[in-house]
Amino acid sequence: MKKNLFIISTLLFLALPMLMNAQEIEFPELDKSPMDAAHFPDGSAYTNYLPEDSPNRRAKIKVLYSRPYKKGRKVFGELVKFGEEWRVGANECNEITFYSDVEIDGTTLPRGTYSMFADVTEKYWDLKFSKQLFIAGTRDRDKSQDVLMTRIMTSSTKKEVEQFTIGFQKVNDDATNLIFEWENTRAVLPINMNAAVMDGEDKSPMDLAHYPPRSKYQNFLKPEEVDANKPQMRVAYSRPQMKGRKVFGELLKYGEMWRLGANQTTLISFYENVNIGGVDIRKGTYGLFAVVNDGNWEFIVHKNTTSWGSYKHDPEDNIVTVKAMTAKTPTTLEALSVTYEDKGNNNVDVIFGWENTMARLPVMVKK
Repeated sequence: MKKNLFIISTLLFLALPMLMNAQEIEFPELDKSPMDAAHFPDGSAYTNYLPEDSPNRRAKIKVLYSRPYKKGRKVFGELVKFGEEWRVGANECNEITFYSDVEIDGTTLPRGTYSMFADVTEKYWDLKFSKQLFIAGTRDRDKSQDVLMTRIMTSSTKKEVEQFTIGFQKVNDDATNLIFEWENTRAVLPINMNAAVMDGEDKSPMDLAHYPPRSKYQNFLKPEEVDANKPQMRVAYSRPQMKGRKVFGELLKYGEMWRLGANQTTLISFYENVNIGGVDIRKGTYGLFAVVNDGNWEFIVHKNTTSWGSYKHDPEDNIVTVKAMTAKTPTTLEALSVTYEDKGNNNVDVIFGWENTMARLPVMVKK
């Protein structure tokens, strides 16, 4: 008997700390305005049930929001006062995630997660998208992080909606409507899924180098100047800048292939048949690379005109490789530059220069 009491006492002693710790843990009750998620397309919420080729597997938009109930109250105009900002839900701010760029009211919103707020009136909502997250409601929110405001008109629902609801209505493959409903009010936000992609400022802007130089001014030439200024060749290239960097040997490592510029592959167009390095080349547009060495460059004329640099370049596309000795430029060139020198007898050097280095690609124009 004493042995049993000893065992029970020992077990209680060991279990007491665990019982005390368990009493300190508090689990949240069910929220009166429970969270929910709205997905577009709807099938993106359960991709594991969809076949691999289903177009609904890829998530495009997801909204995470709290869903308050009406509970006999007058919502719009009283609970949500007209003219005041509303969190478009309850509790912490909602989150809408776009998995690709979208266009709303003519403005492109980059892919990412935003919160939504609305200034509510009887006839319309001014819906706002903000980059600020992890806040509860609208109090002291940072409005400087708003990135878009658009006005959406309201209409009446046929039936009263007890719980605030957000959903989607597909318009076509490129457009959907984000729909808000509560009480007897519906607000609809059109979203263009095929947003216009507009480039920002390019740090390595493109440029064109023409030969003869005045061939680009055909509409300004006098009749007697036209023959002497017919286009013979043109280089389209992007122009990176030094910006305090050491270019040759560091930024451009010796022995590696270079696109002779930045961004997309540099292109050279011949408007007459030419000969380069003893190889006849028909008029047309070609790509240009160069292997940069200490003291010389190896120019490569090739057929790949739609590449972004030399990544995965196929040597089978190469037409001719020409080794050219380098020389010092007259002045330091902050940006990569291209010019020409007429050597006479239809021979023209295409000259690339950057930093304090230049190299010449000899071209014979066959007229």
